[in-house]
Amino acid sequence: MTKEKLVVIGNGMAPGKVLETLLEEAPDRYDIIIFNAETRVNYNRIMLSPVLTGESEFEEIVIHGDGWYIENNITLYKGHKIVEIDKTAKTVTSEHGVVQAYDKLVIATGSYPFIIPVPGHKLAGVLTFRDLDDVHAMMLAARRGGKAVVIGGGLLGLEAAAGLQIQGMDVTVLHLMPTLMERQLDESAGYLLEKELQSRGINIITKANTKEILGETKVEGVLLDDGTVLDATIVIMAVGIRPNLHLAKDSGFATERGILVDETMQTSDPDVFSVGECIQFDNRTYGLVAPLYDQAKVLGKKLAGKPTDPFVHSESATKLKVTGVNLFSAGDFASGDDRQEIVLRDAAKGVYKRLILQDDKIIGVVLYGETADGPWFYQMLKEGEDISEMRDSLIFGAAYAGGGGSDPLALVAGMSDGAEICGCNGVDKGTIVNAITKDGLCTLEEVRACTKASASCGSCSGLVEQLLALTLGDSFDASAVKPICGCSDLGHQDVRRMILSQELKSIPAIMQALEWKTSCGCAKCRPALNYYLVCAWPDEYVDDGFSRFINERVHANIQKDGTYSVIPRMWGGVTTPSELRAIADVADKFEISIVKVTGGQRIDLLGVKKEDLTAVWADLNDAGMVSGHAYAKGLRTVKTCVGTDWCRVATQDSTGLGIQLEKAMWGAWAPHKLKLAVSGCPRNCSESTCKDIGVICIDSGYELHFGGAAGMHIQGTQVLCTVGTEAEVKEHIFALTQMYREQADYLDRIYKWADKVGYDYIRSVIVEDAGARKAYSDKFLFSQTFMQDDPWKERVDGKEAHHFGAPLIPKKIAETV
Repeated sequence: MTKEKLVVIGNGMAPGKVLETLLEEAPDRYDIIIFNAETRVNYNRIMLSPVLTGESEFEEIVIHGDGWYIENNITLYKGHKIVEIDKTAKTVTSEHGVVQAYDKLVIATGSYPFIIPVPGHKLAGVLTFRDLDDVHAMMLAARRGGKAVVIGGGLLGLEAAAGLQIQGMDVTVLHLMPTLMERQLDESAGYLLEKELQSRGINIITKANTKEILGETKVEGVLLDDGTVLDATIVIMAVGIRPNLHLAKDSGFATERGILVDETMQTSDPDVFSVGECIQFDNRTYGLVAPLYDQAKVLGKKLAGKPTDPFVHSESATKLKVTGVNLFSAGDFASGDDRQEIVLRDAAKGVYKRLILQDDKIIGVVLYGETADGPWFYQMLKEGEDISEMRDSLIFGAAYAGGGGSDPLALVAGMSDGAEICGCNGVDKGTIVNAITKDGLCTLEEVRACTKASASCGSCSGLVEQLLALTLGDSFDASAVKPICGCSDLGHQDVRRMILSQELKSIPAIMQALEWKTSCGCAKCRPALNYYLVCAWPDEYVDDGFSRFINERVHANIQKDGTYSVIPRMWGGVTTPSELRAIADVADKFEISIVKVTGGQRIDLLGVKKEDLTAVWADLNDAGMVSGHAYAKGLRTVKTCVGTDWCRVATQDSTGLGIQLEKAMWGAWAPHKLKLAVSGCPRNCSESTCKDIGVICIDSGYELHFGGAAGMHIQGTQVLCTVGTEAEVKEHIFALTQMYREQADYLDRIYKWADKVGYDYIRSVIVEDAGARKAYSDKFLFSQTFMQDDPWKERVDGKEAHHFGAPLIPKKIAETV
């Protein structure tokens, strides 16, 4: 049977969810063709704020990478803006001249930012905050420093202001109304928010009306109605959005403020549908993600020919994605004679809670400072639940309502299956619970990989963990989400995010900003913090040698008798007569008792006295030998076989490739030790299938493996992919290593990290998304330029190598010993 052709105009979050639903319900019904004005794949726009602050990279907010479209046989035209829809011929035409026929059409053109038409609004330096190009422009401007003026004190404006301030700019927010976010917050909450942002160094001016943007060819300042002049190098317009309806209107579809649709998202043409920020339904337009996802699910089932409930308007909840600012609001919080309110204030903690009631039902909620009960209140608001019997304790939240005590799981236990848990990705309680029970999920990372819940801003992570505890009962391992150590209540990933978002660049700065419970940390957290800092700021942070374990500090492994083992590096397991002579001379000179060949194809000098370590390394350095990092949380060895130069069955130059990999990757910081191997044929003489990363050479190229272990935990690798060239091998391995370095908890091997986030997820990023792969690979090589600074020049100049990757310098060893 010939498939119908489904054409989608736009590739944002709403049409992405339409296609996800459609592919679940009827995967083979349509040939799907997407035209996207942007040159990128589908990404999570509501997570642009963390990208601006530096908490996230673009690759982390991609919803559907290139591989997803290939896997689902979807044709994606990037950078193809549709300029014409011919309803009679049932075709669309792109600006590049591509004409595509359709049987069904989805218009998802989204919205565009509103620009206040004041004099100067077209000057260079006037920006909006709508897509990734806007973020890149703001980050580029921030690198030069200067002053930013943000016009608009709503969600986007404040998120832009916070991001630019973190990026180092002097920021002023201009807001026309008396309080910030007046559509989502009442006066009291708006006051608390303004006070918090001002304490961070962001200047807030309310009741401010912009008269003119000053400058000749570029932004130089902003003039207000009252005569105030503010210096500015950039101006961010964040005063609202408008539905992008021009294409539909020009093509003869019914429009008003948006594209008119019915409860199934059908337009005035029965074969054409519309979804997202461009639509108007029941005299309303939409800008928050929750209703857009509801629309998308309705349309996805409609296109699949499956029964579906109609789309109905419901109140949406609001959260501000500014790290450390906790606010939540939903519904109608205006005052009125027919309404009651319950208010709780805690001035010392900066907590403000307000519930608006009408006829014993919650119709509005505003929370500031303490928002954990927001989803519970929101559920009761949406369902119109009668709260009369719990009114006296309602304001204290789910754990206390109705005299229920302080059960920490009361919040999620009282939620219906349809209650939204993850607003960023539209995941409800029922979906998460079903995934936990059906797929045997036991950790937050597993739920995140399977359902996408908490995969974006992370604010729902606590709810997901509570659902795990509620669903699994006593079998839930709470230690799986434990703090970094007893010095802090924060987990590893929380600390990593804060380091980036708050630009923390030293261990004391971390401990002060994140309220460490001890004065100097401990032997467990200091090495982790040291690693996270050098990973986050490879070009700035100076490695703290005393925050490393003893073996790393002295570049040797301590033995049970108090002596040390020294292992110089042999690239790919290959050595030379001169290196062997140097090792023999050192063994004789320092009366080293044992010289042993290691399992990693190196030579181990055992029994070195502590006082001899400096001199031993000096002699080995003079012979051109550097540390093998046999003690390191980083690359240790790249094991190889002899390859095509010598072996009669080898298919590729495994030795040469192994040496290339080791020379590129040596000294690379990692959460744990990193072992590689390259086998010249499928006989696997180098044991590539039990290493962290393995390469098996085959006739057509190279089979890449990852996630193996052969120590206390024995586990074979999984196949990552097959590639044809050495260049592709290196790009994939560099990218995989960088992704592991950025995401894994300190002391997690690759297999532990992969178990948490999902092997398929890693493949989707490294194998299927070429853009993400190249970005990770480039970042790895960038960081290596700092970790492999020329040690010989530093040694001659009497300087210290301060990066972990630099070969050992006797002076450095002497100081740390």
